[in-house]
Parts: sequence; structure tokens; C-alpha cells
Amino acid sequence: MISLAIGGNPSIVNYDMFVAVFSMLTLVYSFLVAFKDGFAGHPMLPVALDGLNVLFFFCAGIATAAYLQTGSCNDETYRDTNYVTSGSWNNFQRCREAQAVTTFLWFNFALYVVSLIFSATGGSSSVNMRGMGGIRRGPAPTMSQV
Repeated sequence: MISLAIGGNPSIVNYDMFVAVFSMLTLVYSFLVAFKDGFAGHPMLPVALDGLNVLFFFCAGIATAAYLQTGSCNDETYRDTNYVTSGSWNNFQRCREAQAVTTFLWFNFALYVVSLIFSATGGSSSVNMRGMGGIRRGPAPTMSQV
């Protein structure tokens, strides 16, 4: 959608791009944490990032759907008068792309809700929600002590 723009993009397109980039950066962090707990920083950081992604994708899904309204991309009047689709030489392609973006926003919202649930319950990660220290204090027992 950005490459087809004439004279700039609507603010909703820019917000959708922000959400996508934030999500990609969060995923890079999540992959690092999944392989090494030392990258986690604070134990609640993965939960907070998943929560932010849920919020951002929810807002983007609602806002993009509201800006697109209900219409068919085959209707030339809809394409020419819609705020999102009208700023391009190829309104039909931009309309289809905007509808696809809306679908992917809602799909990613659902995935991040599941990820948030797993992060919060500790089901999919090895992040210790109780803090960095365990119950046992001191060095680990050796085999002769067991």
C-alpha cells in the first residue's frame, strides 16, 4: 500500500506499519528469550510485550476496519471515495491490500492473545515468574550428598 501512494499515506497505514515493526522487534526478543533465559531481563517483560502487542493489534484491527468501512473493491465509487483506498493510481489493488492487511491484523491479534495467555501462565516459556532466585539457597548438591 505504501509503494502505491500518491502524495503520502493516511495515518492508519502508518500506524499499521508501526504495529508490524513493533511486532517483528518483539518476536526477535522472544526468540532470544526462548533460547536463553538470560536475555529476559525482568521476568515480566515477555508478558508485558505480549500485552502491548495484543493492545496494538486490537486497536489497529478496529481502526483499519473502521476506515475501510463496508464495501466491495469491485465498486469504483467505493474505491474512489474511501479514505484509505483513494490515494493510489491503482485503487483496486490498494483496496485488496487494505482488506488483506485488516485480515492479518485480526489473525495476529488472535495469535498474540494465545501467546499472552501462555506467557502469563508460564506454559510456553521457561521464564520464572517468581523472580530470579529459587527456593533452595546455596550451591547445588553433589551426587554424594543425595
